[in-house]
Amino acid sequence: MENIISTTNPKIQLMNSLRDKSSKRKEKELCLVDGLREIKEALKNKVEIEQIFYCEQLVDNFEEIKNLGQELTKLSKEAFLKICYKDSPDGVVALIKTKNKLLKDLKVTKNSLFLVLEAVEKPGNLGAILRTAQASGVSGIILNNQQTDIFNPNVIRASQGFVFSVPVVEANFLETLEFFRENKITSFATSLLAKNSYIKGNYSKASALIFGTEADGLSLDWQEKADELIKIPMIGEMDSLNVSVSVALVVFEALRQRGQL
Repeated sequence: MENIISTTNPKIQLMNSLRDKSSKRKEKELCLVDGLREIKEALKNKVEIEQIFYCEQLVDNFEEIKNLGQELTKLSKEAFLKICYKDSPDGVVALIKTKNKLLKDLKVTKNSLFLVLEAVEKPGNLGAILRTAQASGVSGIILNNQQTDIFNPNVIRASQGFVFSVPVVEANFLETLEFFRENKITSFATSLLAKNSYIKGNYSKASALIFGTEADGLSLDWQEKADELIKIPMIGEMDSLNVSVSVALVVFEALRQRGQL
């Protein structure tokens, strides 16, 4: 078993750059996953793991790490703290191969439910949406005008590793629109211009729910081309909710209509 002590070891320097730089993650097609729960989620979804690193002083149950069935590398506490990104690390991180999915990889059925997220910037929001998507059985997430790397450590942390279980693809507006039309998927775009509440939408068939940013809302492209516009009524003075909250409200309304709650 390899044992790394120095914080200047090339592997430590590589993982440090993977943690901090999206460009490095894309170049190397690798990402860093911090935490046993998140690593188990990746393994459950057959994600390719290059190597697992652990720190003896921080690990509670070494047998559990050995049972992952992966090559292990021991790190000094100093080296481990150089690469981990959780505030309270549990002493294990993994180097994982990343693989970008395409629209054609998404499976479509007669009752598929997709999310489209346009220009979402905050990793925490994307991570929270991934948790909602996993909890609700969403068929996939399509990122338009992508602003956040899905393998950003904060996305992985906020999603609790469900970034590996929910299909996520990047596509532009026209590609997404064509995908919906080819597969007879009804699109519902959230907009302040909408007349109808989201509760009045009919999500019983294959549907896509489309959300923009809190600051700017949806682009005119989607507001003009979506099959229906819907809104979340506001009683107070606010004109928008956190995008992850909006997603949860509309997704679970769709499930309610489908008799899945």
